[in-house]
Amino acid sequence: MSPNSKRNRGEQPILVVSNRLPVTLQRGTSGLERRRSTGGLVSALEPVLSKQGGTWVGWPGMKLRPGESLSESGDPYQMRGVELTDTEVNRYYHGFSNRTLWPLFHCFPERTRFDRRDWETYEEVNARFAEITAEESEETGLIWVHDYQLTRTPLHLRRLAPQARIAFFLHIPFPPYDVFRLLPWARQILRGLLAADLIGFHVSAYASNFLTCVEHILAARVDSASGLVEHGERTVQVGAFPLGIDFELYDSRARHAGPQPGMRDQKIILGVDRLDYTKGIPERIRALERLLELHPEHREKVVLLQLAVPSRGQVAAYQELKREIDELVGRVNGRFATATWSPIRYLYRSVPPEQLAALYRDAQVALVTPLRDGMNLVAKEFAACQVDDPGVLILSRLAGAAESMREALLVNPYSLDGTADALHRALTMQEPERRSRMVALRGRERRYDLNFWLRGFLEAARETRPKLQPATDADFETWLGRFLTGRRLALFLDYDGTVTPLRRHPSEATLSTEMRQALVACAERRDTDVTIVSGRSLADITKIVGISDLAHVGNHGLEFEGPKLEPFRHPDLEHYRERLRDLTTVLETICIPGSWVEEKRGSLTFHYREADETQYESLAREARTLIQKAGFQARDAHCAVEACPPVGWDKGHAVLHVLRATYGPNWSEHVRTIYVGDDETDEDAFHVLSGLGITFRIANVDVLTRASRQLPNVDAVHALLRWLARRRAGGR
Repeated sequence: MSPNSKRNRGEQPILVVSNRLPVTLQRGTSGLERRRSTGGLVSALEPVLSKQGGTWVGWPGMKLRPGESLSESGDPYQMRGVELTDTEVNRYYHGFSNRTLWPLFHCFPERTRFDRRDWETYEEVNARFAEITAEESEETGLIWVHDYQLTRTPLHLRRLAPQARIAFFLHIPFPPYDVFRLLPWARQILRGLLAADLIGFHVSAYASNFLTCVEHILAARVDSASGLVEHGERTVQVGAFPLGIDFELYDSRARHAGPQPGMRDQKIILGVDRLDYTKGIPERIRALERLLELHPEHREKVVLLQLAVPSRGQVAAYQELKREIDELVGRVNGRFATATWSPIRYLYRSVPPEQLAALYRDAQVALVTPLRDGMNLVAKEFAACQVDDPGVLILSRLAGAAESMREALLVNPYSLDGTADALHRALTMQEPERRSRMVALRGRERRYDLNFWLRGFLEAARETRPKLQPATDADFETWLGRFLTGRRLALFLDYDGTVTPLRRHPSEATLSTEMRQALVACAERRDTDVTIVSGRSLADITKIVGISDLAHVGNHGLEFEGPKLEPFRHPDLEHYRERLRDLTTVLETICIPGSWVEEKRGSLTFHYREADETQYESLAREARTLIQKAGFQARDAHCAVEACPPVGWDKGHAVLHVLRATYGPNWSEHVRTIYVGDDETDEDAFHVLSGLGITFRIANVDVLTRASRQLPNVDAVHALLRWLARRRAGGR
């Protein structure tokens, strides 16, 4: 890291990560040329990077040649490029980012394409962004990841830099649950975001949508009032941080810009948009057509000046949109134009900032009607430029800006009559009302400008938040109360990592007095049966638990016994006993200090939790290879690899066998089932009980789970058991 990115004035540098770098590169006669990119993100973040130092990580937009550098001598901060191949650009950016996430997040599921190869490339590119960011993260106070192209980057980064302070900001909407759950990789996206310490959205509605999705899809515990998510043993803060603009810059441009030709001849209705189907340009043109039908007095007096900035011209959907707009403009102009007047002036290009400020200033109406928008800064820019005779802002209710810009005339962009009525009202509104509305809009945007957003988010990102309070009886009542009413309960519990914390050596994992009392209290209820389900041998788990009223399942379900059960031992175990001894001998050849093989009659476990952590991955990989070569199933556990006979039997099969043996084949009509476990072998039970019971996975957020809900630790399991023991009688 260069000296320019070191701590400045006692403040720690920040590391910004976004899809693109803050410069546009091109090769000229003098070599590689840099031009500062436009846009709110660059305007917002460059000053703080220049002051505090740091690095901006992003895609340069081209492949650098040997000897070419993104940074120059004297730069206040550094830039680090992430190289992408043409295929990656197509699948990661044009594909998953803009043909999957963009339309889905804007609530256009019919435009969304779900392609597994696009997803896989998106994942690979996000991992690469994380790797490069981690390399630059030394001495960084905050890593700030931006936008929908990088939703998986926080997760990969958390694995590489576990102690890093990570923040994420989404600059587009976050959709409601019914839309988001259409995404086949919805769980992966949520987990990617929850690896950050702070997740920011433009408005509270998007934050609320996110929290609902986390609760329903990941089954995580959420405190919506405080915006806290319990994600394993971490607490993630979620909040709304409405983006502002550089108010003084736009105000100054408007005051100093010269008059624009033709702007005073008619009343101008101004539309300014990037050419995108989310912006509602066709609906806007149809609304103008409806205005001219309903209110012919506006003919030859008003003009819709629509600026459409070219965007993603190589994408078929955008090409079709341009053709649609061209045809609509031609139709409306052909229908209403006279020899001296056309109702629509359509410019398919961008205009210089000074000219845009003048257009904002002189327009009588700004028609900002996206079908869905994260914030929409055009509405704010228009207000900032209203330094003369005030105009009127018509704003879509579906834009994030509508949450605060309440003095605008708010419309449903899908309602042509409603938008036409708002246009008529705006065009005929008297000066006192126009001024009152605009003064309020300008005052708010001046106060809550770009710097306000930046300061607020950075302060929140650096603040240490309290953890979500432990689950209470009220939480368990909400989750389980109605589920258990009037039914007998079959409660299944894993042992290591569930009712007792994981220890350096399994022999140290003994039940606490409090946990033992809670288990006994549950077992003593007349409407509850408790079963311990473990990877340990049946003899071991029965001895170590030592509660006679409990049933015990050992060897991942291969053997079990209990007060209401006929003892069971899988008939194929004898066939594999000798082969297990041979496998033990083979695995012992790869043991290093801190690793060992545990034989359990029907299965075995290769442990490495006491070995050098740098050897974990290689030990696990080698053990899996040897186990599979010997003809056994290899299953990952906590710092261990399990070797199970390939007999098509696991904890899930064992649980179903116990339920049928105990309650009969129609058990699901009158018995409720709860299963609590903490590792990969418990996923078999979660899978089998999906729809048949409620399942809990403990702590581990590093893997996807089929469990209904998550609990952070053994203490939460203890609280659950205490509630189950004290709940109102519900059995028959």
